[in-house]
Amino acid sequence: MRKVALLLIVLLGVAHFATVCRCEEDAEENKAEAADEDSDDEEEEDDNDEDDTEVKEENGVLVLTNSNFDTFIEGKDTVLVEFYAPWCGHCKQFAPEYEKIAQTLKENDPPIPVVKVDATKADAVASRFDVTGYPTIKILKNGEPVDYDGERNEKAIVARVIEVSQPGWKPPPEATLVLTKDNFDETVDNADIILVEFYAPWCGHCKRLAPEYEKAAKELSQRSPPIPLAKVDATVETELASRFGVTGYPTLKIFRKGKAFEYNGPREKYGIVDFMSEQAGPPSKQIQAAKQVQELIKDGDDAVIVGIFSSEQDAAYEIYFEACNALREDFTFRHSFSSEVAKLLKASAGQIVIIQPEKFNSKYEPSSNKLTVKESTSVSEVQEFFKKHSIPLVGHRKPSNDAKRYSKRPLVVVYYGVDFSFDYRIATQFWRSKVLDVAKDFPEYTFAIADEEDYAEELKSLGLSESGEEVNVGILADGGKKFAMEPEEFDSEVLREFVVAFKKGKLQAIIKSQPVPKNNKGPVKVVVGKTFDEIVMDTQKDVLIEFYAPWCGHCKKLEPDYVALGKKYKSEKNLVIAKMDATANDVPNDIYKVEGFPTIYFAPSGSKQSPVKFEGGDRTVEALGKFVEQHATKLLKRDEL
Repeated sequence: MRKVALLLIVLLGVAHFATVCRCEEDAEENKAEAADEDSDDEEEEDDNDEDDTEVKEENGVLVLTNSNFDTFIEGKDTVLVEFYAPWCGHCKQFAPEYEKIAQTLKENDPPIPVVKVDATKADAVASRFDVTGYPTIKILKNGEPVDYDGERNEKAIVARVIEVSQPGWKPPPEATLVLTKDNFDETVDNADIILVEFYAPWCGHCKRLAPEYEKAAKELSQRSPPIPLAKVDATVETELASRFGVTGYPTLKIFRKGKAFEYNGPREKYGIVDFMSEQAGPPSKQIQAAKQVQELIKDGDDAVIVGIFSSEQDAAYEIYFEACNALREDFTFRHSFSSEVAKLLKASAGQIVIIQPEKFNSKYEPSSNKLTVKESTSVSEVQEFFKKHSIPLVGHRKPSNDAKRYSKRPLVVVYYGVDFSFDYRIATQFWRSKVLDVAKDFPEYTFAIADEEDYAEELKSLGLSESGEEVNVGILADGGKKFAMEPEEFDSEVLREFVVAFKKGKLQAIIKSQPVPKNNKGPVKVVVGKTFDEIVMDTQKDVLIEFYAPWCGHCKKLEPDYVALGKKYKSEKNLVIAKMDATANDVPNDIYKVEGFPTIYFAPSGSKQSPVKFEGGDRTVEALGKFVEQHATKLLKRDEL
């Protein structure tokens, strides 16, 4: 029994020793495996490091990224590049064709590299080459981009790439003329018509416009007669920019024999070409028959303006044409040498007649307005005549004519279901007649009817979108102020009482506003709609105000610098650094126009109606500080800052 027990003890000891040995071996193996894994990880990291600059190939097309683009392009004479987005349908459709192009150019002597760049990932490269759409194709000649805007097929692209790759190839000279103070006056004074862009090299909008502008310049240069397009670097030619009131970029102006006119046309190739081709024609169209005028009066939607002349040699005709040129974008002008047309309009040679369309006739206004043009009549007198009689006593305000016809304030707007089609004309005129009864007694105000669906957002801002009334009324006043009539059954007397209350200053303006902040002692003061006048329009203080949108990436990027700016000037009691969410608050002053984010203005203490807009892409603390100190009127520690 004792021997058996001793044997069991010996066996247990051997088993334990074996287990310990096995554990040590496993531990060693685990250490070895861990070391191997670490080694593999290091190799993978090394591989990943290599991947950053390694140029991969997909179906014959080389793939470039932010990391390897410059090193690959360096030293190469010609490279074809496609900027694409993985989700882009056009890119997917183009992919097989691009792969064929890659194969063809690979077999060229010498071979020409064909590459692609995922612009959604390689954003730095895409931004450098101003990529705004997909696919964008560029040919790089010694690193310099050559735009390709031809057909997207193998034959066309290969032919163009081989052409550019030739040793003696040089880009054609720009069709856009470059103007400076030395050649500006001579160029524009001698041009019947020329379009001039005032730009800043750093301006993103200018960079986007540049290729479209150049393409338009090329096409218009081939027109007969050609229409020149020119450009001025406003950051260099500051005298020219100041002379023509350039305050933002790009600013485009049309010049006719040296006289400047605002350009309000499109900003892409075909739009510019069509617009300038139209502008190059005469500002007034000739009418041959009375029937043409009758149709305009019966079915038209805008004032019918017709000049009656004896011939093109008529002195009044020349004055009329010059007046029309300046306002050709705002009105449609017509002229006639026909006695039949003169008889219809009850006019004689040398007279201009303005007639409102038939649907706007009323017993409170004349059926037409006439101006006799003499040799002594000035162009400005003729233009004032156009503007004065361009709208009827109560016209139809629409999004299409709002800016050109209804920009004057105060504007009394009556909103309802406006429809001049045959079935609804009677109902439309019923409400309009009630507005006419009041409008005749307030010539100092402009009155208009407007369709409630066209102006749903405006009604919402007035707090009338859910009034429950068939007809609603608002007054849009100077300085961006808005007033709403309390919802009640509409008639002439109700409208009259509302207008009289406005005239006497008894109405409370409607202002969209976030709640007034309870604690507003930070380095950047928060402005809301209700506190705009109190803070920004305070005549005792200089105010720098940023209008921002919470979703705006540029605004988010600016935020830390703007806070730092606020801290920098925190001790300045007469200077306020402020910001306002322009998506959640009304800006109750039209002078402070917000057309993009962020928009920054400096409002000097004694000149609140003449704020200075901050222009420029450099929104650092240093640049903003320089801007503040340049315009500040009450800075105490200017020398110390």
